[in-house]
Amino acid sequence: MFAYCADPDTLAGIKWLSCYLTTGKHLSFYGSFGTVLLLLAITAPTALLFGFGGATAARSPIAPLRWFGRGYIAIVRGVPDIAFFLFFVIALDQAFEWMRHKALCPDWDQPIRQGNDFVVCAQAKLPLSTSAQWLHEAYGLTLAVLTFAIVFGAFAANVLFGAMRAVPHAQLETAAAYGMSPRQTFWRVMVPQMWVYALPGLSNLWMVLIKATPLLFLLGVEDIVYWARELGGSKTARFTDYPHGDWRMWYFFALLVFYLAFTKVSEVFLDRIMARLTKGQATSGGEAQRKAA
Repeated sequence: MFAYCADPDTLAGIKWLSCYLTTGKHLSFYGSFGTVLLLLAITAPTALLFGFGGATAARSPIAPLRWFGRGYIAIVRGVPDIAFFLFFVIALDQAFEWMRHKALCPDWDQPIRQGNDFVVCAQAKLPLSTSAQWLHEAYGLTLAVLTFAIVFGAFAANVLFGAMRAVPHAQLETAAAYGMSPRQTFWRVMVPQMWVYALPGLSNLWMVLIKATPLLFLLGVEDIVYWARELGGSKTARFTDYPHGDWRMWYFFALLVFYLAFTKVSEVFLDRIMARLTKGQATSGGEAQRKAA
């Protein structure tokens, strides 16, 4: 195949395009779509876990825990996402390296903060300079997942907090009348019923999360936006075997199609989940189903 693509007689029309679209960089471009899907697959449940913890803390009868939960929701939601992403990744990376530095280099006698530089011993660097490239990429993706989870977890916490309050109070009073403890009422009555109220907000949050994945480019991860800009820019014969003009419009058009198709599939899937959750429930969705039947 590579000999075929290297043959100058074949570099014309469709043959030229087929060779061009199977270069190593293009294979990395195709793989970056998997990176985005992997990020969503890990971030969504992690952010939901953060959100559930934040919402539970926000309604806790213990004052410090309640202040922490509500402070987490208010602070993270009040900071622009892009500012949080640019700051928090650096802060998180330095926090990890600082802890490793204290554990691995106790005899270090130089200041860690040297002007604008953050200097730790070589053993404390994450990842190590001798680590394989995939470890560097996995570490960057891990920082991105944590950052996305913390940011979108705050929004999920706000949605879940409202959903918990939307559960009819009579349901909770009935559970207490039957002798259930507050813990049993929470897990057996409130949590199962809150999802029908939370799903519309969580659905919107999922769509926002999908649209936020291009921010991976700002976090140093080679995502689809990075490769679209890299491959679509003008290339001259001096630097590549496949010279072309400015093709960024076509690459970003491919990203447009990808995101529109992905959001459409998500809408269909979420609508089915909503129909399943509202079945038999005393909600507008449940009433509509009963009338239709």
